[in-house]
Amino acid sequence: MPASKALFDFSQKIDYKTEILAGLTVAMTMMPESLSFAILAGFPPLVGLYAAFIMGLVTSIFGGRPGLISGGAGAVVVVLIALMKSHGIEYVFAAVALGGLIQICIGLFKLGKFIRLVPQPVMYGFVNGLAVIIFMAQLEQFKTVVNGQLTWLTGNPLYIMGGLVALTIAIVLVFPRITKAVPPSLVAIIVVFLLVLGFQIDTKTVKDIASVSGGFPPFHIPQIPLNIATLQIIFPYALIMAGVGLTEGLLTLNLVDEMTASRGNSNRECIAQGTANILNGFFFGMGGCPMIAQTLVNLSAGARARLSGIVASLTILLIILFGAPVIERVPMAALTGVMIMVAIGTFEWASFRIINKMPKQDIFVGIAVAVITVWLHNLALAVLIGVIISALVFAWESAKRIRARTRVDAAGVKYYEIYGPLFFGSVTTFSEKFDVQNDPSEIVIDFRDSRIADMSALDALHKLTMRYQKAGKVLHLQNLSEDSIILLKNAEEVIEVNIR
Repeated sequence: MPASKALFDFSQKIDYKTEILAGLTVAMTMMPESLSFAILAGFPPLVGLYAAFIMGLVTSIFGGRPGLISGGAGAVVVVLIALMKSHGIEYVFAAVALGGLIQICIGLFKLGKFIRLVPQPVMYGFVNGLAVIIFMAQLEQFKTVVNGQLTWLTGNPLYIMGGLVALTIAIVLVFPRITKAVPPSLVAIIVVFLLVLGFQIDTKTVKDIASVSGGFPPFHIPQIPLNIATLQIIFPYALIMAGVGLTEGLLTLNLVDEMTASRGNSNRECIAQGTANILNGFFFGMGGCPMIAQTLVNLSAGARARLSGIVASLTILLIILFGAPVIERVPMAALTGVMIMVAIGTFEWASFRIINKMPKQDIFVGIAVAVITVWLHNLALAVLIGVIISALVFAWESAKRIRARTRVDAAGVKYYEIYGPLFFGSVTTFSEKFDVQNDPSEIVIDFRDSRIADMSALDALHKLTMRYQKAGKVLHLQNLSEDSIILLKNAEEVIEVNIR
């Protein structure tokens, strides 16, 4: 049943046992990621758990389709790392709320489909850069503070940390061969936790980073100056965060559509995501979006309704309220191992297999986005540069496609038959194809296989008309598309052309 027809899909038969167990499983897999991403970005861990609760609950109830799981996702968090380092967490909360408002506007104006205009090479670069950042951030857990300075671990602390991380990775890799009924990351965390607890192993825990004990997410207005300067700071991050969140969200929604042979509502998902992110900004959350891994866990557990997502988010809230003493004793080595596997899983290894089959410009864009992401830790700038480069490359390639074929009819009229779009990138090549001095007194440009795309094209036609007039010759345009005629009519006060 389409998600847009009913809020809770009461007409759909719900397997309550399956939904509840799936929700509990999703909560256990979402918590370590939310904690790790919050720590990665320099946020208090509780901010990550609040985001998981708020995003999960709001989008499960109001989102674009059942079965989709949202939380504090790394793709969104990485966008905000640079802002956190430069201006602090209050600006992050403001950017998250503004990003949510942008997402709501995109949903209300039904612009969700335009998020998919982000080129695939940019997505490859973004995902690969994100994976590298996540992996490099885990190396910080192998450092400690000595005499006020951050230094690498040595001796037994290093061996213990490395051994526990290796054990976590081994469990995540091997356990799916035994059974897929329980998430391997959850099993790995529990095993390492019990091992450290049972043998009283001295190693870094979540409590050494920050406390996760808390109550219900508190209402909090971001403490920032309300002026244009602040908007200039947060708007780029909010815009990219909104775009990245919706891109990942809509891709995940499409994946669920394919797996369940049903159809979700992308614009409704945009509004639900935006609402959840606004609440994040005012209730101490780091923001988020749909999470592909947790969604797949949810579907593989048999969940098909909204109940599993609601159960997952409420479970996280209960852990915040009552389970902090246990969570704070979780070894950081376990979370580090899980996040290393997340980084490995995030990396688009397929990009290596197809790199020799991709156009050179696409390879360049993907590498450029990845390098900028890793080098500057500024995903907003990397994605923006990637989109701009892709647009310029497309314009350049399109500009080379314009060509003209000439013929002269029995009456001595010369025809220029144009092929390819006429726009700002192709006007120079277009103008060079005309021989004004040697052409006959009457010339016709045939646009049957071309179209006039922008103001630069109009200006080029105007200048060409003037050149022929000065030579005492007449230029006509024929077979114009409907949109080209509209452009010419709207600009007839400032340009002069003859339409047949």
